[in-house]
Amino acid sequence: MNNKARKAAFELSKNIEQPYDLYNHVPYRIAVASNLLAMDRDAYVKSLTGLETREIRVLLNIGSYGPINAADIAYQSRLDPYSVNRAINTLLKQGLICPDNDHVKQRSKLVKLSDLGLPLYRQVIEHMRQREAYVLSDVTEEEKRLLLSLLERIELRAEAKLAQSAEDLESQGHGITRDQAELIRWHKRSSKSI
Repeated sequence: MNNKARKAAFELSKNIEQPYDLYNHVPYRIAVASNLLAMDRDAYVKSLTGLETREIRVLLNIGSYGPINAADIAYQSRLDPYSVNRAINTLLKQGLICPDNDHVKQRSKLVKLSDLGLPLYRQVIEHMRQREAYVLSDVTEEEKRLLLSLLERIELRAEAKLAQSAEDLESQGHGITRDQAELIRWHKRSSKSI
C-alpha cells in the first residue's frame, strides 16, 4: 500500500515560486491521517452511537479514565473546555454518563459511565481495537512504540509552541482567547509531569 497515485496526481504549483510540498510536511500528514481516523467518519461508530465526534471522545475518556472531571477530560483529549462541557451535558441528557456520587467532596464534579453507557463504551472500544489492528497490520510492535514515542514528542512540542505564542501575545499586551489560556495551563501541567 502506498500513496504514489495520490502524490502523482498533485504536482506542485507552477504559479508561485517555491511552493511548499505539503506531502512532506509532518504536521499536515498527521492532520490528514487524523481526519481519516476521526470517529465521525467511521460509519459503524456513527450508526452505533449517533453521537458527534467530541461526544464520542468525551465518552471514551470517561470510560477509560473515569470518574473524571471536565477539566481533566479537556487536558487529556485536548478539546476545549466549552466543547467538553457541552458534550458532558449531552451525554448526561442521554443517560450515557452520570455524576459520581461517591466523590461528592471533590472540588469539581466527577462523572462516570452509567449502566446504559458502559455497554456502548465497550462496543466502541472493541471496534477501535479491530480498526487499530487493521490500520497497523503491517506495522511491527517496535515501529508502533516508535510511532507513539514520536507522536508524544510532537504533541508536547506543539503544545509548547502554541503556549509560547499565546504567552508572547499576552506579554505584548494583546488579549488571548480562552483556548489560548487553556493551552498555557495545559503546557504548565505537562511541564510539571515531565
